[in-house]
Amino acid sequence: MRRTVIWTKLTVGLGVIVVTLGGCGGSPAPAPEAEMEEASVEPTNPFREFGITANNAFFYYDDVERAAEFYTDTLGIDLVADYDFAKILRPAGTSYLILVDAEMGMHSTDEPKSVALALLTDELEAWHEYLQGQDVEFRSSLSVDPDGPHDGFVVLDPEGYLLEFERFNDHPENVELTPQLARLESLYPPADQGATAPSDLGIKATVLWLYYADMIAIQAFWEEKFGLDLTVDQGWAKLYQTSPAGYIGLVDGERGMRDATETKAVTVSFFTDDIRGWFDYARDEQAFELRSEAVSEADDRFLAFVGYDPEGYFLEFDTFLEHELNTELLEALAQ
Repeated sequence: MRRTVIWTKLTVGLGVIVVTLGGCGGSPAPAPEAEMEEASVEPTNPFREFGITANNAFFYYDDVERAAEFYTDTLGIDLVADYDFAKILRPAGTSYLILVDAEMGMHSTDEPKSVALALLTDELEAWHEYLQGQDVEFRSSLSVDPDGPHDGFVVLDPEGYLLEFERFNDHPENVELTPQLARLESLYPPADQGATAPSDLGIKATVLWLYYADMIAIQAFWEEKFGLDLTVDQGWAKLYQTSPAGYIGLVDGERGMRDATETKAVTVSFFTDDIRGWFDYARDEQAFELRSEAVSEADDRFLAFVGYDPEGYFLEFDTFLEHELNTELLEALAQ
């Protein structure tokens, strides 16, 4: 199995720190007092300790081939692996999207699409002009406010998933986000794919917006159980960076484009090189409910396990293995 480079926000993980006091003249060191032992232990931060290589989401379709044509041709997004029933796309550097035939997936197309995928771009106006000439349904037209924190517009994909083309501006609200995005390079339609999308329309990063009923509780979950740091606070929406070009957004279902629902036609996914670390942590610390009793090794293309967040979003962790169908995907993950 090829090991890909794990991105973490620190160069070292936080774990148990053992302090040893050396004795003098061969005498045994005095036993540390209880408060010293307690102070020497740092709480586990799984995000820093186990790492996330890339963000991903699974969307579910009745006609996955039609959906794949839209994303690869109309939007020009690179197809990096084709499992036939599942198409693995790479919209941005460390951001992926997997289109799944619903007959073979964990979700039904009858479930609410309680999710939106934001495609962050420097070419916002050009994207809007181009998509107006395509057979694409618009949910909202282009909104630009030079003094505002962000601009954008929203379209629907062929089966109703919301895609938000967005640009975050140099604004006090984005003081943490702006330098993160400035370090990224956009991905453009690959020349060998022959996409309809113009070659100068790129995507720099993505935000997977998720919709919740209890914002206080879910913010605590992602910060305390995953170890994420808040990047942008929009009041009723919170943004967290989980990989260089991948973000998770928590949205108040009373205010956002979608409602908070009991079931959702999406699986939130993270690619990682330490899948067993994540699984053991979730199981041993009861960090979140597990759907899987163990890391699945049934497929020779990947390892995986699935859990749930407090409001029912499926959380899947994946590690991809050396396999002929994963060649391009592994090359992308290693970049």
